[in-house]
Amino acid sequence: MPYIQHNQPCLVTSLVFDIDRPDAFFAWFDANLPKPNWIAKNKQNCHAHVGYMLSAPVCTSHRAKQNILEYLAKIEQAYTLALGADRGYSGLITKNPCHSTWETHISNVQPYELGYLADFVELQELKTDLQEVSGLGRNCMMFDTVRFWAYKAIREHLSVGFDRWYAEVLEQAKNVNGAFLQPLPYSEVKATAKSVARWVWRNHAAAHAKFIERQAAKGRKGDSSHGGKARSAQYSDMRQEALKMHLMGKSIKEISEYLSVHRNSVSKWIKNPCTSAT
Repeated sequence: MPYIQHNQPCLVTSLVFDIDRPDAFFAWFDANLPKPNWIAKNKQNCHAHVGYMLSAPVCTSHRAKQNILEYLAKIEQAYTLALGADRGYSGLITKNPCHSTWETHISNVQPYELGYLADFVELQELKTDLQEVSGLGRNCMMFDTVRFWAYKAIREHLSVGFDRWYAEVLEQAKNVNGAFLQPLPYSEVKATAKSVARWVWRNHAAAHAKFIERQAAKGRKGDSSHGGKARSAQYSDMRQEALKMHLMGKSIKEISEYLSVHRNSVSKWIKNPCTSAT
C-alpha cells in the first residue's frame, strides 16, 4: 500500500514529519539534525515524509508516563519547527517507504533514543492554544485540560459511581479533541479520559474518606479548634501547584525548591493531595 499507519494505536514507535517543499530531502541536513531512518519523497513535487524510529516505544494509553510523553511531544515540536514541517499533519499515516510510488531513501542508522534526539534542538514549552497545538502536544494538552476540570468536578460526581464519572470525563475529553484543528484518534481520547478518571477518582475518594474519618474523630473528642482548617487553607494553593508539578513528572526535590518548602511537606501533599496541611 502506498500509505501505512506507522504507529500502533496508543504506542509511538516513530516520529514522522511532513515537509511540503521541493528541498524536503535536505531539510534534516540544513537544520543540523540527525540522519533520518527513512525519507519517502514524492517523485513529482519532491515533497517528503521524514521518519525517525525510536529505540523504545512511548505509550500514549491510560498507562502512559505523562512526563515521558510530554518530553517526546517537546522533541516532536522542536523537530517540526527545525524542519519547517507541516504543523497540521495529523501523524496518523505516512508514505510507505517500501512502496514503489515514492522515491525512497532508507539509511542504516539505528533507532534513536529520546535523549539523543533532544541534544540537537532546543526544547520549548508546548503550545497551549487549542487551535495551535499539534502532534503529540495534543495528547499533553488534552490531559492537562481535562484533569484540571476533573479536580473540581469530582466533588459533584462522588455519588454516581465510577462508570458515570468516566462517561463525564470522556465527554470533556471529546470536547477538547473537537477544538483541535487535527483531532486525535478516538482510541487516544478514550485512553486520556480513562487515565484522568481513574487517577482523580481513586485519589479523591481516598482523601475524602480520610477527611471524614478525621472530622468524626475530632467530633468525638469535642475538639473545636480551627487551627487545622486555617493551616490547610494557608497551604491550599501550594498543595495544588505541587500536585500539578508532580503530574508533569517533576521530582519531589524540584517541587520543594520551586515552592521553597520542605521535601517532607511536598511528599505528604502528593500522597494526600486533598488533606495534607503542611
